[in-house]
Amino acid sequence: MTLGGARHFLWAYQQKSDTPLNIPFRPLAAALSLVILGACASAPIPMLPVQNPDYAAVQDGDILIPAVHPRFLNEHSVRQEVDYEGGEAPGTIVVDTHARKLYHVHEGGRATRYAIGTGPEGRALRGQTTVGAKREWPGWTPTQNMIRQMPELYAEFAGGLEGGLENPLGARALYLYRNGKDTMYRIHGTIDNASVGRATSAGCIRLFNQDIIHLYNNVERGARVKVRSLEESRRLEGEWFDDEDGDIQPPLLVSEVTG
Repeated sequence: MTLGGARHFLWAYQQKSDTPLNIPFRPLAAALSLVILGACASAPIPMLPVQNPDYAAVQDGDILIPAVHPRFLNEHSVRQEVDYEGGEAPGTIVVDTHARKLYHVHEGGRATRYAIGTGPEGRALRGQTTVGAKREWPGWTPTQNMIRQMPELYAEFAGGLEGGLENPLGARALYLYRNGKDTMYRIHGTIDNASVGRATSAGCIRLFNQDIIHLYNNVERGARVKVRSLEESRRLEGEWFDDEDGDIQPPLLVSEVTG
């Protein structure tokens, strides 16, 4: 009840009562206001999650890319410039499907690190490729293998899907070639932010839309793309693992293992 509501209550009571209300209005109103203020003071104030500015909504031409919800962002999933000891030449894209990270290597032992979603073991990208083409808001057509293996998901899109917020390739795509031929693998954005950090894709590498735009703007056509082996990943990153929800988690410390 508000103070205005209290005033209305007193007025209505006096209109309906045969006897005047013999309680002074001001003291009663003051008492009611204390109750109201006390109730307000005891009610918890909901705290809105803090939005990382790198993952805020982005106006991209005619399309407004939604913000990435803070629940998908943590120290391992946000884009960061980090020290890099991998040894690859500047300009190289290094994909670690085991730790679910992607590095764009810079000069001076530095790199930009991005979180990625990947395909499950057996369908993930392997070996070395190059960026053969780049597309903004790319169209998408599932491969025949995808349609054959999972017709319930892909058959309806056999004719292709134009670019946009409903397209699984998201805002940008880097097309990966090997020996001059399209491998059909892509590094691309996503319309499913919850999938970043998980092994749920058909085999391609997906990033938050905000991250694929950042990578796209800093990568040249012809750039080398290297996928780390399991041995390389464990040597450089440690042994990452999936939790019960399928989200990637950092290596456990010895103290955590031993209790």
